Amino acid sequence: MSVHVKHNEARQRFEATVDGHLCVADYAIRSGVMWMSHTEVPPPVAGRGIAAELVRTALAWAEAKGYQVQPACSYVASYMRRNPETQKLLAKT
Repeated sequence: MSVHVKHNEARQRFEATVDGHLCVADYAIRSGVMWMSHTEVPPPVAGRGIAAELVRTALAWAEAKGYQVQPACSYVASYMRRNPETQKLLAKT
């Protein structure tokens, strides 16, 4: 399944609309760190890899901008553990 993810900078989130359902990965930028606070995929479209694509796109954007990432959302933290190539983005705490 191909998911088209859009970056909505005004709302500080990455979005995808799938079968009429809005899916989001929210963030905030603080002192050069992208705090990923919330990922949401409505139940009717869950289990299709949408959250993973939202987070993958968000992390790629963060890397391109030179941001570190603080995974305040449990899904983002889990995604980063499962994808070792993203570890270099982890904010130093």
